[in-house]
Amino acid sequence: MNHIEALISPMRLIFLGTGTSTGIPVVGCRCPVCISSDPRNQRTRTSALLQIGEQRLLIDAGPDFRIQALRAQICHLDAVLLTHSHFDHVAGLDDLRPIIPLGNKIPIFGNARTLADVRRRFDYAFVDNAVSIGSTRPALELCLVEGPFQIGTTRIIPVEILHGDWTITGYRIGRLGYITDASLVPAPARAILCDLDVLVLNALRFEPHPTHLSIDQALAVIADLRPKRAFLVHIGHRVDYSTVNARLPPGVELAYDGLEIEIMR
Repeated sequence: MNHIEALISPMRLIFLGTGTSTGIPVVGCRCPVCISSDPRNQRTRTSALLQIGEQRLLIDAGPDFRIQALRAQICHLDAVLLTHSHFDHVAGLDDLRPIIPLGNKIPIFGNARTLADVRRRFDYAFVDNAVSIGSTRPALELCLVEGPFQIGTTRIIPVEILHGDWTITGYRIGRLGYITDASLVPAPARAILCDLDVLVLNALRFEPHPTHLSIDQALAVIADLRPKRAFLVHIGHRVDYSTVNARLPPGVELAYDGLEIEIMR
């Protein structure tokens, strides 16, 4: 694929995981969703792969990344975009090791707090001494996100949202907006997220939650932003796919693990 073809070809978004921090089924739970035979109710921790021509961008790397990567046959990545550093979004960074070419580092993008937490939690990845020679460690290059940035020919706009009292990062890439773990999408963020073909947005459950949007709150954000299509992620175990998906407004769907969609650039 040449440069011009890459610019006009659609992006492909693969939902690697769509579940909340516990994953679904929840350990020890026997609720109808957790024992459901519908594969769309089996949700690994929320993560996505964005394919832009030959470029591969991973959004978050949670504790299920290894199995997600095997299922999606991920053989290489050009960068990782982190929304924040909670365990369910970064615990899989060590599993990047097999797909980082020897002698290279993979760029990890995030805000200052996220990168500081990654450096602290994966401190062994940043140690350079003789004892570590011959060991395998994830080769990570921490890249601070403070404004719009480029990865190759792809322009990425960070979007500051609130996750409880924590400011975390969403991303706008072309006509795609990707937001997860939001409890509030402030007015400046909404201005960035206007005129989208696809909005990905978290919706934990029907009941209110202090650090995540409920389904009704997410639908209110979608009604305000008016994307052509919207997909809900970071879904809890009280949300049955077939029942709830059938009740959503036109143009809004529950995402599920393995779902692939195309988005024009």
